[in-house]
Amino acid sequence: MERRCVITGLGAVTPLGNTVEEYWNGLKNGVCGIDYIKKFDTTDYKVKIAAEVKDFNVKERLDNKAARRMEVFSQYAVAAS
Repeated sequence: MERRCVITGLGAVTPLGNTVEEYWNGLKNGVCGIDYIKKFDTTDYKVKIAAEVKDFNVKERLDNKAARRMEVFSQYAVAAS
């Protein structure tokens, strides 16, 4: 039995960019998404670097009610989808 899949769109929320175009351009240009952690104070941690999502504005992607009910990782997933 043959199974088919239809891709109806693409989305991306990544350390290289928050759109497919930004992400793809970052990949092509060899951009590194790893940087110093800025989302929280790392004073008490040995690790100071990570591949964080940068410049993500949830208000551009989701309504306030939906965003308040989700953890950040869920906001990223919904925004990418």
